[in-house]
Amino acid sequence: MKKVLYVLFAGIIALSLKAQQLDVATVWASPAFYQKNVDEVASMNDGEHYSVLEKEDGNLVINKYSFKTFKKVATILAGKEVMVDGSPLEFDSYEFNSDETKLLLTTGTDYIYRRSFTATYYIYDLKNKAISLLADTAKGPQQLADISPDGQKVAFVRHNNIFYKDLKTGEEVQVTNDGKRNAIINGTTDWVYEEEFSITKGFYWSPNSTEIAYYKFDESNVKEFQFDKYGSLYPERYTYKYPKAGEDNSKISIHLYSLATKTTKNISTGTDADIYLPRMAWDPKKGYLVVLRMNRHQNKLEYCMVDVKPAMPELKPFYTETSTTYVEITDDLIFLNNQEGFIRTSEKDGYNHIWKVDYAGKETQITKGNWDVIELKGLDEKGGWVYYASAESGPTQKEIFRIKLDGSGKTKLSKRKGTNDATFSKGMKYFMNYNSSANVPLYITLHTADGKELKVLEDNAVLVANLAKYNLSKKEFLTFKTSQGNELNAWMIKPANFDANKKYPVYLTFYGGPGHNEVLDAWGSMNYGWHQLLAQKGYLVFCVDPRGTMYRGATFKKCTYMQLGKYETEDLIETAKYLAKYAFVDPSRIGVQGWSYGGYMTLLCMTKGADYFKAGISVAPVTNWRYYDNIYTERFMRKPQENANGYDDNSPINHVTKLKGRLLLVHGTADDNVHYQNSLEITNAFIKANKQFDMFFYPNKNHGIAGGLTRYHLYTKMLNFIEANF
Repeated sequence: MKKVLYVLFAGIIALSLKAQQLDVATVWASPAFYQKNVDEVASMNDGEHYSVLEKEDGNLVINKYSFKTFKKVATILAGKEVMVDGSPLEFDSYEFNSDETKLLLTTGTDYIYRRSFTATYYIYDLKNKAISLLADTAKGPQQLADISPDGQKVAFVRHNNIFYKDLKTGEEVQVTNDGKRNAIINGTTDWVYEEEFSITKGFYWSPNSTEIAYYKFDESNVKEFQFDKYGSLYPERYTYKYPKAGEDNSKISIHLYSLATKTTKNISTGTDADIYLPRMAWDPKKGYLVVLRMNRHQNKLEYCMVDVKPAMPELKPFYTETSTTYVEITDDLIFLNNQEGFIRTSEKDGYNHIWKVDYAGKETQITKGNWDVIELKGLDEKGGWVYYASAESGPTQKEIFRIKLDGSGKTKLSKRKGTNDATFSKGMKYFMNYNSSANVPLYITLHTADGKELKVLEDNAVLVANLAKYNLSKKEFLTFKTSQGNELNAWMIKPANFDANKKYPVYLTFYGGPGHNEVLDAWGSMNYGWHQLLAQKGYLVFCVDPRGTMYRGATFKKCTYMQLGKYETEDLIETAKYLAKYAFVDPSRIGVQGWSYGGYMTLLCMTKGADYFKAGISVAPVTNWRYYDNIYTERFMRKPQENANGYDDNSPINHVTKLKGRLLLVHGTADDNVHYQNSLEITNAFIKANKQFDMFFYPNKNHGIAGGLTRYHLYTKMLNFIEANF
């Protein structure tokens, strides 16, 4: 720590001699703002060691390290020793089997959407030093390869069907046969489940490796969306199933395959077919299959137990949570080994807290208070400890805690202010703490489970020293009250060489969507560099979290229910009014910029809030909630048929006549998430209203608009627009 402070202070002194100026190339086309990280680690079975994929002399290796000393103790696999077709095998990731005698190696990863991908998998026997393909590549790439708990079989998906390979006999068995693109999906998920429930894996080995429970999606009746990909004489037409708000979903079912009899049971999911089944998991000790069932409105969540023995198993609810708005789906579900049930998180008392639930439906609250638990990090049931991250010190902070299962002994484990995250070893013996703050990059330390620091793993001293070469302004946090009495969190970066007697233009940035915060005491990497560049150009950079954002309890987060965009726009207008009170702000030169939901909010600011904002940049925006997917949109708005005014009053496409300032609209033409249709339709509306604006489209780019020099190009265009119009 002393070393970091010394370098930082030395750099600050050097600024008085000569400061380097930032440009778009430095921020978006160089590593100037990249922070060093500790490579992703995988705890080994003993909880004392971990493995990590690294490069040594240009070759891939999997090394074994000690948590206690953080020193390398062995090389598990040297890539150059694994030859395939005469060349060392290049692999992207790896996974051990249960007894750590075999490795599943992933190669040729090819992403489909945000989370899904195809790949070619290899099995490497560490004892015999033999490598083999998981499956015949001539039959097509695979997805989601998963080793059975007994380590003897690997299941995977190919062409929407489930297979498994017996590693002893080499036999490949086909579990399903009806898979068909844009019709039937087995073992993985459809587009909307992947995007909105954050899952792609749709099959699960039983704890004794004798059965596979899996989802089947029948998306035959889901309407298709199409877009063209350019680059050849005739563009390639891409077609996939995308259920927009109010439209039909896939028909989802659950099935149970027996490896012994090679037969499949259908599990009854109830009489209502218009449901969601967003999570499914086996209790590893009890052998129960637990399925989460949710209604279309997403305001009723049932935890269901499945007795897999009968010929026709069925979902039997044992615990239900309801809400007047919606119930969140998370991965916060940890089964108890020595007791019946599991621990989970819920907002049912007004804040997100940890609860213990048994299979009789009895629940006990573990954490309490007017603050939110962010996520569960793990459970040491033997010691009685639950580990979690929370915003107890405020919505800008993230800290690591542990607490006893009975709610006693709460202890804060993270010591540094800002944003903390933690990765624990198996058995919860050690954890790595990843800390950053608004003006300081990652600082990574190793700890014992009680929080005792063992070693500093990465302090990013080199980056801190490099940053000191630039005339950087400090990011400052503040809160302010609106005229309606709502307290909002914000941060500000003042222009370089700030002079309180001058008046400065404002670059106002935000996201604003439900359950998403931008005002966080965390390092922002390239976005941090971008904002510093604008500060050097003489702009005051300001960011605010309006109503609907997280870590302030359910009431604040869910107040936008049925009216997405309404209260957020009011808060952004209030932000402009608040900024105008500063003597050093030029209220006639406040500009806005946002991406995705932030792009949607930018359009509302430039139309419904046209009197307060001079210019705006809207990237990949939703322009009409009727165009967006049903799981996300209906969670907050219900169906258009039920809430037509909520949809229409808050869709910027219906407010184009109010546009006054300069607007730049940007979209990727291959955006599978927020369709290019959104920008085309609002373009038509602007033309019909005879409103002038600028637009730019990136061919074949998805929602992230990235790859090669794309971000460099985009941010150059944005900077030129800002300097000309803000």
